[in-house]
Amino acid sequence: MHADETIAAIATPAGRGGIGIVRLSGQDALRIARLLLHSPGSDSGSPNKQPDFEPWRVRLAELTDEQGNVMDRALATYFQKPRSYTGEDMVEISCHGSPVVLDFLLGRCLAAGARLAEPGEFTMRAFLNGRMDLTQAEAVRDLIDAQTLYQAQVAARQMEGAVSRRLAPLKKHLVDLISLLEAGIDFAEDDVSVLATPVIEARLAPVEQGIAQLADSFRTGKLIRQGLTLAIVGRPNVGKSSLFNCLLDQDRAIVTATPGTTRDLVSETVEIGGLPLRFVDTAGIREAFDEAEAIGIRKSYEAAADSDLALIVLDSADELTQEDRDLMARLAPLGKLLVVLNKSDLPRRIERETVIREIGNCAAERDSAGCPVPVLSVSALRREGIAELRRAILETAAPALAGASETQFLTNVRQERLLRESLAAFAAARSGLADNIPHEMLLLDLYNALRPLDAITGETTVEDILTNIFSTFCIGK
Repeated sequence: MHADETIAAIATPAGRGGIGIVRLSGQDALRIARLLLHSPGSDSGSPNKQPDFEPWRVRLAELTDEQGNVMDRALATYFQKPRSYTGEDMVEISCHGSPVVLDFLLGRCLAAGARLAEPGEFTMRAFLNGRMDLTQAEAVRDLIDAQTLYQAQVAARQMEGAVSRRLAPLKKHLVDLISLLEAGIDFAEDDVSVLATPVIEARLAPVEQGIAQLADSFRTGKLIRQGLTLAIVGRPNVGKSSLFNCLLDQDRAIVTATPGTTRDLVSETVEIGGLPLRFVDTAGIREAFDEAEAIGIRKSYEAAADSDLALIVLDSADELTQEDRDLMARLAPLGKLLVVLNKSDLPRRIERETVIREIGNCAAERDSAGCPVPVLSVSALRREGIAELRRAILETAAPALAGASETQFLTNVRQERLLRESLAAFAAARSGLADNIPHEMLLLDLYNALRPLDAITGETTVEDILTNIFSTFCIGK
């Protein structure tokens, strides 16, 4: 990427639409726009053929070819540097969203001297020109990729600098401590006091705690960004596919009275509490009668093992079978678990206490930790208890999100890794303090804690990392 070149790209998604936008950014953006656009009604010889571009004003113009033939009417907006998205002169041309017209317009921009933008180059220029830091730039991609409104809210907060604002006071306290230690070393002969170990520890503790809290928020932030997978498992004809359809609010899976109807995995993604949740309907688990069913049952177990949450469905109108017991015993140790007693519209023959008891020691350990295995009664036939089940799924899979309005979560794995690197340096500093190492050696650990924090916002970031980050953006952003 060469920042001195003017770049151009189509900024709207591929395909036909009512409106399409071509973006120009760079020192020649205004010159190129004037070559392509004429004032409405003017001919090629008119001295007023070029529209009067004023910063941040929309102008109606005609898009013409090399011979002056009108191809389309467009709206052009000039964003004057440095108050533009990229910090450079920018022009956005909005025309009809025909791929033919957009390709023609982009071709005219390139023929007039612009270069086709690389993926993410507009946002990268915004970062390089100081219009945003690296956490804000990464949040742009998250906002574009958002599948739910809650994901968009979290990304928008980060675009506003939420992560940077949380880091700023922590970095300041760390820099202040480093400055005091440096002064104590450099000016020891001038009666500058040397900080005592308890004072240093007291100054380090809140900084380390704040960084640890932000790093720990990634556990929830990762779920927000990537969503969850929930596998619905159980014996044949307990109502897994019916429950699957209820949770989706659509007839996605085939439901019949014949056992073994579902042979392969069926999946669909919906939103629950702002979280993208991928439901996987699985084959009924029993002793297989043919090879196809055996493969389907194996896939069911694999789906349950790979999922973030396993939902075991039991037929509450039937006695608890050995197959039910074996299934619960096999899945309980794997991770988060939720049990559904389906067919609550029929006389019940299984009680919640029985299920908890059958899950055994694993459930007891969860209870002692304050996290019992939820057991809910529903009727997929009558759609009763489905709303409560959705809430229980969210509370079990992502308790930090259940009923919360908080949006300040760390969602980026690069940022989390750097925070962990900083925390490792803090741990080394605390160990050094315990061993009474000289302050010159302690400073090495503190600088090692500071550098990753700088890298998070992009204050110290190598070119290879920038290229890797922005290459995942779409062209035109």
